[in-house]
Amino acid sequence: MIGRAGIIGEELNRLLMFLIFTSRKTYRPLHIVSFGSSGVGKSHLQEKVGELIPQEDKIEITSLSGNAFYYFDKDELGHKLILIEDLDGVLGALYPIRELQSKQKISKTVTIKDKKGNAKTIHLVVYGPVSIAGCTTQERIYEDNANRSFLIYLDESEEQDEKIMHYQRLQSAGLIKQEEEQAAKTFMQNVQRVLEPITVRNPYAPELKIPKEVFKPRRTNAHYIAFIEAITFYKQYQRESKVDPDTGEIYIETTLEDIAEANGLMKHILLRKSDELSGGCRSYLEQTKQHLQKKQRSNTSQPGLVFTNREIREALRINHNTQKMYMAELQQYGYIQKAEGNKKKGYSYKIRSYEEYEQLQASIHSVLDEILQQLKTGKNSTPQEVVKQKQPHKTAQRKGKSAKTKEVVEK
Repeated sequence: MIGRAGIIGEELNRLLMFLIFTSRKTYRPLHIVSFGSSGVGKSHLQEKVGELIPQEDKIEITSLSGNAFYYFDKDELGHKLILIEDLDGVLGALYPIRELQSKQKISKTVTIKDKKGNAKTIHLVVYGPVSIAGCTTQERIYEDNANRSFLIYLDESEEQDEKIMHYQRLQSAGLIKQEEEQAAKTFMQNVQRVLEPITVRNPYAPELKIPKEVFKPRRTNAHYIAFIEAITFYKQYQRESKVDPDTGEIYIETTLEDIAEANGLMKHILLRKSDELSGGCRSYLEQTKQHLQKKQRSNTSQPGLVFTNREIREALRINHNTQKMYMAELQQYGYIQKAEGNKKKGYSYKIRSYEEYEQLQASIHSVLDEILQQLKTGKNSTPQEVVKQKQPHKTAQRKGKSAKTKEVVEK
């Protein structure tokens, strides 16, 4: 359905972004930052997925001063999606953005003059929670903000280029049915409108784990759990509402299906959180590996997999300064070493390991897959079983809206 709305390619990123945007209506909204080189379509993807969110639920920003957030009305930002076109344009506002993400409110004490010219102090408070999305071409900056967000790197492959150019050609020829795209957008917006705040409980949460390779595991673990809850929240009309016998609170429960879908979308996020290289540098290294392996297959008599900067620059069509930055990072972390040569004539290099990324990827996947399989086979006991032994839950009626969901969405 997202593809029918006119968003080309980026199947994983667009679905991840849509669910994170949906989390604005939950009690623990998620945040996302899109990385990529200039002109790759970061802002475009964010804008197009943002079009699937009702206009009344989002605020789009191109530039923002450091104090601007403090002058919103007290409840104006509550459960809103804030779309920032370029994080470079809001450098002064990064601190209040962090506070909104962490504390779900910001406050500031300022001095103003009343009508008589007397100075007085007022306290400004703006409440969230909010879901914040932004784009940047920079790597390894906004670290404090990035730690609070999901990080995605856009697809810069030739296949994605061809998908977009093919769509542009069809659009120019008048072969794209704009009314069908608009109908898909309207449908998705209406789906968002019928979602209601409701508590989500994950009975499997105590058994879930993230890979030990992940940097900053505390925040990443919280993101992982909250993302599973966001999927459950989105499926609230496919879940039976229950009532806590002690508190009377109405809630819905996470299923193993939700966890499996979250794992599928989160694996590459956890992989990026476990990689010490920046996204662009990792992409450069993997493309270099592919080029050298392809060259060796076509010329088996060539000894070793040694390369020069010029060879890779021409093969990957990469800017000289960008390559210089990546090579410095790779040598610093020990992924590439000098093979021969000197400063005057230039150096040739070799890659120290061709399997390290696959091994890291396999480790990430195996942890998530093994835990899910244990839950499916019942090897791990869940709190759900304990609760059922205590006292059966009552089923709650959703005020008849569940039966009318399809009708409301279509209208």
